[in-house]
Order: sequence, then C-alpha cells, then structure tokens
Amino acid sequence: MMAKPMQSMIQKAFKYRIYPTEEQKAELAKQFGCARFVYNAALELRKDYFFDTGESLSYEDLANAMAQFKQNNPDIAWLEQADSQVLQQALKDLDKAYQNFFRNHKNGTLPPAKKPRKDGMPNGFPTFKRKFDKQAIRYPQRFKFDGSMIYLPKVGWVKVIRHRRVPSGREGKMKNATVSRTKTGKFFVAIQCEVEHAAPEQKQGSIGIDLGLNDFTTLNDGEKTEKIACPRHLRKAEKMLKIRQRRLSRKCKGSNSRIKARLVVAATHEKITNRRKDFHHQLSRSLVDRFGEIGLESLNVKGMVKNHKLAKSIADAGWSQFVTFVEYKAAWRSEYTTRAGSEVTRHERWFASSKTCYDCGAVNKELKLSDRRWVCQNCGVSHDRDENAAKNLRPVIANASNTPGTGEINAGWDGSNADMSSARRRSAPEKFKELEQRPLF
Repeated sequence: MMAKPMQSMIQKAFKYRIYPTEEQKAELAKQFGCARFVYNAALELRKDYFFDTGESLSYEDLANAMAQFKQNNPDIAWLEQADSQVLQQALKDLDKAYQNFFRNHKNGTLPPAKKPRKDGMPNGFPTFKRKFDKQAIRYPQRFKFDGSMIYLPKVGWVKVIRHRRVPSGREGKMKNATVSRTKTGKFFVAIQCEVEHAAPEQKQGSIGIDLGLNDFTTLNDGEKTEKIACPRHLRKAEKMLKIRQRRLSRKCKGSNSRIKARLVVAATHEKITNRRKDFHHQLSRSLVDRFGEIGLESLNVKGMVKNHKLAKSIADAGWSQFVTFVEYKAAWRSEYTTRAGSEVTRHERWFASSKTCYDCGAVNKELKLSDRRWVCQNCGVSHDRDENAAKNLRPVIANASNTPGTGEINAGWDGSNADMSSARRRSAPEKFKELEQRPLF
C-alpha cells in the first residue's frame, strides 16, 4: 500500500480585485490615512526615544503610548473613524520593519546606499509613509465572504472578483485580509490562509538555466539547448515613458493637471511591471511543469547593478523575481491538477559556469564578458558561452545513483566523491571571511 505524502501547514495568499463604490473608496481612504498617520507618528516617537535614552520601544510600549496619546489629544479624535485593529496592525508593521533592519545589519545584507539619506539614517532603516505611494491596511479578523461580496469592517460589503476558491473548513483557515490600493487607484484584497500542503512527488528530467540580457534564459536539458529572448519591457516603453514624464514635469505643483499626469506615468510603470510579471509567471510555470530538477545560478544582482552601463537592463530583466517564482512554484503541488513538484538547485555564486569546460572540466581564467564563444585550450572543444553555462548548471538527474556507469555524469567527474556534485567541487569555498560589522549610526 502506497504511503500518503507527508502533510505540512504553509501560509498561502489569494489575491483578488475588488470594486468599491465611491462611498466605500472614501471610507477606505480614511482607513489608509489613519494607519499611515499612526505608523509615521510611532516611527517618529521611536526614533526620538532612542536618541534621548539610547533604548528602543517595543510594540507593547507603542500601543500603550498611542492609547494615551489619543486620550490626551482631542485634535486627533478623527482616529476613531478607523478600525482599531487596523491601527494595531500598523504598529506591528513598524515593529517588523525594525526587526528586519537590525537583522539585515547583523547579517551584512543591507541594501547599498547610492547617496546619504536626507534624514541622516542608514540605508534600510524604516522610512515615513507617503500618501502618494501604494497604500495598504490589514484586517486580522471580522472579514468574511458571501458569494461575490466581501465584508470589510468600517467599510461594508464590497464587490470582489473571486477567480479562484479560497480554502475553508478542513482545507484551510483564513488568517488575515490585506486591502491595498495601487498608485493608479486600483483596489485589491489578499487573503492569507493557512493550508495543508502535501510534499509533491518528483518528476523526471533535469534542466540547467543560465540567465542573461540578450537571451533572458539559455536552457539545456542534456539533449538540446533552447534560448528565450529577453522581452525588454522597459526598453520598449521607454520612449513613451519619457514623453509622459516630460509632460508631468511641466505641470504646476498642486494642480489637477499634475495629478492626472502623475496617474498617467504611474499607469505606464504599472503596465511595464505587469507585463514583466506575466512573462516570469508563464516561463516559470512551464519549466516547473516539464522538469523534475532545475539548476540555477546565484547572481549578485545588487553588486551587478552598480555597473551603470548595465543597471537598467538588469533591472528590466528582473532575474530575482523570476528565480523566486521558479522556487515557490517548484515547492507546491497545484491545487487544480496532478502536477508533481520540482527540486531547485542553487549553485554557489562563485561557481564559474561560463568559464568551465563542460567536456573536460578545465577552467578558462582568461575568458572575458565580451567573449560569446571560446575554445577550450585543454580539449579543443568550441563552446557557446551561455550554452556551456547552462550545461554546467544542469543538476544530476534525481533517479541517478551517482555511481560510474549510471545516470548522468557532469563534466570533470572521475567517479570520486560521488556524494558531491561537480558544481560544488569546482566552485569556490562556501565560507568566506565575514566583513566587520559597521556601526549603526
């Protein structure tokens, strides 16, 4: 009798478009404004308290301080129009932002700063929220569905387009609802659910993926190589975007025409983002459905975008988003089909996939970025740079026993160290000397 796959609980979000009425939009605007005010006031209070005493405030301290602040200041009685739990979630978001900042500072993963911030704080430190940016509030409870309507506290029943079913009962439990408004005025609700997840069975076949700029991906499955051109969504819309941004810059500040022009620019950026995301979704889903093992390279995107000649093209390609889509799709079994899962292998950042000859394992240290083809000095084989990298990134087939004569053998493998992949053996050491922690302020 076949054993049932192991079950585990995971957090999964279901996002839907909502269409509030004009009155409901006004109520949501109140919720957004109150939550933004509480977040900014708590951030200022926390910064001032730290500079005065050298100590930090916790979420409980902020919640108590905000309660007293509301009682002692009748000028902000309008905060009563907001849902109390929405304001509490804003304080929790601030506390989480602080935790993320100090964790990234400890690990040395703070984003690089191009220039000093105007407020004098280090890069990555929580910033004040602006009303012209994307707005979001979160309801931890008291929301519910009824057909094509969703109930939101202080707002009422709002029309929602439910293009897929939300898990309920034994299938899962709804944990919270996040309502957001984009810069172009579109409203969405994301329902976070806790659902049971069965460990997917692995499919057969493996593929190596090399990411690039001229060709977005170079794929090799062991038999053939396929190249997918980079769509360049930003480059194609750059001319129209430049025209609309110039129109915006000529408008008077505070005028209605400037507000309209700003929405046109925001809509252009939103369309570019949606096209890029759609391309990544379709390609990642196709790869996960076809292959059981997927090999990817770990790119230092933050370091690569420092090259001003390539920064715009790298950002337009969206490598990090594509890799994220591949990883989470590979880990989940589809709820509508019997698709099996895949296993993703992330090779070390310093693995020279392009410089390593797939046939003999020799490394061409003289290879330059401009060299799209090169000949191995050891075995004389001519290589296409991207195709050779895709071959080296392809992981060993899952059902191979990793013994001589069975399965697939990567380049340079002589049968020793059978429990270690050739990519790991030829790459740089995993551990490097840690950088000294920089002072916070």
